[in-house]
Amino acid sequence: MKIPASELPLQPGGQIYHLGIHPEDLADHIIVVGDPGRVPAVSKYFDTIDFKHVNRELVTHTGTLRGKRITALSTGMGTDNIDIVMNELDALASIDLKTMEVKENRRTLNIIRIGTCGALQPEIDVHSFIAARYGFGFDGLLHFYQHDGISDEELVEAFVKHTGWNEHLPYPYCVEGSKELFDRIAFDMVEGITASAPGFFGPQGREVRAKLQYPNLNSKIDSFRYHGRKITNLEMETSALYGLGKIFGHNMLTVCVAIANRITHDFSKDYHPYVDKLIQTVVERIF
Repeated sequence: MKIPASELPLQPGGQIYHLGIHPEDLADHIIVVGDPGRVPAVSKYFDTIDFKHVNRELVTHTGTLRGKRITALSTGMGTDNIDIVMNELDALASIDLKTMEVKENRRTLNIIRIGTCGALQPEIDVHSFIAARYGFGFDGLLHFYQHDGISDEELVEAFVKHTGWNEHLPYPYCVEGSKELFDRIAFDMVEGITASAPGFFGPQGREVRAKLQYPNLNSKIDSFRYHGRKITNLEMETSALYGLGKIFGHNMLTVCVAIANRITHDFSKDYHPYVDKLIQTVVERIF
């Protein structure tokens, strides 16, 4: 079935609309970061950089590393941006952009997010590397897609019961990441469930001037336990990456530096060297 132009728009030169790149500009191994300025911090460790493109906050660098192609890509912040990026990455891998039909032989992408987060358990030190076995979504994005069998509904139901989750909030979802990528890249990192919020302040329990509707929510989140699992950290992208990655059949992993501990109220004085170390670790282990 041919996909209408209104559903998957392209640029005049045939590039995918938001990312602004062609399928051949994208490698199968992709490191994604939120901050556009972090893309060159990743690609500086490539052996070559053969392609660069910028459109809005979406920066793409593709090159080679140890003889294999690799891409560094910024997504911007939030699950709404992830919705754009993941759909367009999958289109580049799965759709013939000339005929606008789904390919018989689709590429499988390996996508690793490197980010920052706030730890939600008191024993996790600031500057720890945290790897997400699961992405837990407070954002509601996955519910706009058919996703039967993708979310761990028993875990979600236990969480809803434990927290007394308010019906006015988006219903949560929880998706497992790639076991293979985790075992290869994150085997010595703090393991847990990474929760994604649809904002930085109120949705993550920060009160500055606007009063919180649910001021005790974070304490309910960090006290949740399910078969030995707990929510270790909070950020803004992983749930959508894992959810859409599972729908499309791509392999996903998020690893983050904890730049704050929301329980102990510690905050990093300078987290940049630790982000650089995490980048080096992923680059060393990605193949």
